[in-house]
Amino acid sequence: MTTTDMPRKVDTGSGRGVSKKRTGKARSGGLRQAVSATALLWFMACLYGIPVLWFVLSSFKPASDLFSYPLTLVPHNPTLSGFKAAWDSANFSQYFINTALVCVITTILTVGVSCCTGYALAKYDNRWLKAFFLCILATTMLPGEVMLAPSFLVVRDLGLYNSFAGIILPAVLTATGCFMFRQFFLTVPDELVEAARIDGAKELSIFVRIMVPLSRPIMLTLAILSFQWRWNDYIWPLLMLNDPDKFTVQIGIQSIVGAENINWSVLLGASVISMIPLIAIFLVFQKYVMGADINAGLKD
Repeated sequence: MTTTDMPRKVDTGSGRGVSKKRTGKARSGGLRQAVSATALLWFMACLYGIPVLWFVLSSFKPASDLFSYPLTLVPHNPTLSGFKAAWDSANFSQYFINTALVCVITTILTVGVSCCTGYALAKYDNRWLKAFFLCILATTMLPGEVMLAPSFLVVRDLGLYNSFAGIILPAVLTATGCFMFRQFFLTVPDELVEAARIDGAKELSIFVRIMVPLSRPIMLTLAILSFQWRWNDYIWPLLMLNDPDKFTVQIGIQSIVGAENINWSVLLGASVISMIPLIAIFLVFQKYVMGADINAGLKD
């Protein structure tokens, strides 16, 4: 007499329950991490934003309320007198034109030179290029004040003293821009360049038609940073310019400060006025940087 083993039923209900519990725990853990990270970012944003908010709101206060006790965040009697006095006391319209001219030209040259340099450093295998890249990085290890005296002597000997060219040319090549473009072009597969060469494309055509469009996010990011650097630059224009008609915004703000006393209401108003172009530039270009597809043109 033979017996046949009946197929046993496997109870999968407990396994499903365990998997659901694990999935639920994983989701709850990820949610907690996301909430904690978001809370930390909000805390840091408030930590940085509160002094800026205090600074902006204080520009609407009369001079008599700036140091009144107890201190208040919101002005009781908001006024625009500080802004009007700042605009009337200095030639701000000319300062804005001068600064905008310097910033736009320098930004265009900086982005173009950094893009070309970064591409060469990333896609050409040459030991001299590697040494050149190390020399560029070495400049970041020196304080900017150390380079002021030799840079001033070189610019003066070139006959560029008291000119916009003397401000623009030393700021064109930046180690930050070269590093950003080099690191980005290293992520672009070499097969893309080789395929273009096999199709008969010249080196200049590969760079202009393929690499430049791919690097648009880096170009916009560096453009924002370069514009901000040049707009806030104070020491170098102060050394290079002695003609009041060529002063930039930051030198114009410094001219408001008196030798014996400081009109804080006027100074705060002038400082807030100088922030408006930077905020506008950031708001205009931010959507292009955040919405750009870095992997455009590449296949997995």
